[in-house]
Amino acid sequence: MVSRSLYIAAYDISNSRRLRQAHRELKAYACGGQKSLFECFLTAGERRRLLASMQALIAPEDRFLIVRLDPRPEIIALGRAIAPSDPPFFYVE
Repeated sequence: MVSRSLYIAAYDISNSRRLRQAHRELKAYACGGQKSLFECFLTAGERRRLLASMQALIAPEDRFLIVRLDPRPEIIALGRAIAPSDPPFFYVE
């Protein structure tokens, strides 16, 4: 079975065209998120492809951050939030 890790990916992009492209790119990998912050369960290969596509997309004045979350601590979801889980399959567009 392929191993996936939970990442948080965020961007701050000044140009509206690049912003839409970045949103579309990240949404293809995301299992949840809001506006410019996404939860993504990624394999090592998917992470490399996402980084390569974002690097080609963003300009020097833009920002992109991807952080792998430590899987050891308990996940606490408050309010209407649903704790992320690694489902048995994903659809990647």
